[in-house]
Order: sequence, then structure tokens, then C-alpha cells
Amino acid sequence: MSYHIFLVEDDPNIRDIVSAYLEKDGYTLSMVDNAEEAWEMTRDQQPDMWILDIMLPGMDGYELCKKIRQESEVPIIIISAKDEEVDKILGLELGSDDYLTKPFSPRELVARVKRLFKRVATYKEQIADQKDQDFRAGHLTVQVSDRRVFWYDEEIEVTAKEYELLYSLIQNQNRAFSREELLTLIWGEDYFGSDRAVDDLVKRLRKKIDGLPIETVWGYGYRLRDDDEADK
Repeated sequence: MSYHIFLVEDDPNIRDIVSAYLEKDGYTLSMVDNAEEAWEMTRDQQPDMWILDIMLPGMDGYELCKKIRQESEVPIIIISAKDEEVDKILGLELGSDDYLTKPFSPRELVARVKRLFKRVATYKEQIADQKDQDFRAGHLTVQVSDRRVFWYDEEIEVTAKEYELLYSLIQNQNRAFSREELLTLIWGEDYFGSDRAVDDLVKRLRKKIDGLPIETVWGYGYRLRDDDEADK
């Protein structure tokens, strides 16, 4: 299978280098230099992955990332000259799967693309095996077939990363996960940032779901209480 990647980058030199390396590995690329044109392209076709620069003319990469996430869970890699942790965290909060700081090695980008596609394929296989299964913990229900979350039978809108956190925890109810384990499960082994990303996900979920049975294991991580404990 030849994966199709949308590359949104306004630097022609970076576009040429990235496309040369990715096409050599068998990927098909569509390239544009602005977010508006890239978004218009989705009217006719949907990519298997996005690679986005942040500092673009007009709409920036953060806004494009947000728009993509409102419509799709396709993998997103951000490439940017912004190397502050706050910029990386913002990219992840908006739904990106990885963040690579410029200047970067084209070989490293190719490796990250391969790992991300592999992780997505593995995840889809797991979902296929559990497609008719619902997970419950007290009043929380996670429907695997259509990636929906319910609290007291009311559907809760969650982001892709919020869903993956709940999905990981509810499959292993009452087990304590370290922050590092959750980072690997949700963002992959090559995650670059701090464990603050996990804390931010939990904070957002607790705001959305009052009484959510995710417990903090102080100095370690989090666990989701099982059905019996959640009803106490």
C-alpha cells in the first residue's frame, strides 16, 4: 500500500528535501505552501497523514491542526522552528501525534513517519479485534466500535488523545499506570516531551466528566477504578 501524505510547508528547500526522502521510501506526496489551500484539497481527497509547519502565511499550522482534528483522526506530524516546550505541548493538545523541531534530519522524519504508520496499523488491528466490545467502569462506558464515550448514558465529546487515554485505562481497570507508560501508549516510544501532557489530558477529562473514576497515584501516575470501586 502506498500511503498518501499532505505536506504543508512554505520553505521550498524543506519541501524538496522532505519529498525526496519520503518519495524514495514509496510514499506519495501532495505539497502546498499555505494552510488554506491545503484545507481546500481535502474537499477532493483525504491523506493518510499530514506533515505541517507551524509558521505559515495566513492560517498557521496550529489552526490547521485544530480544523483537521475536528473532522478526522488522521496522523499529524508538526515540524517547526519553535522549540519551546509550551509550543510542543500546544501542538499535542490540538491533536498532533508528533512534533519535530527544525533543523531536523530528513532520515529522522522518515523514521517517525514509519513508526507512526506502524502504530496506527497496530491500533486498528486491536480495534478490529474488539469492535463489538464495550468497556465499562461504574457509570463510564467506552464504545470501541465507534470510539464514543458515555457518562451516565450521556455521550461526552472527547478528543482523539482523551479517548486513547480512557481506552488504555479502562482496558486495565484498577491497574496503576506510570506517566511514562501512558506517554508511550498514547504518543509512542519516540515521544519528545515531558509527562505534563498526560496530566493535561487528565485535567481536561476531569473537567468534562464530573466524578470520573480516574485516581491519581501520587508520585507515579494514574489508575481507573473498577466497576465495584467506582460505585462506592
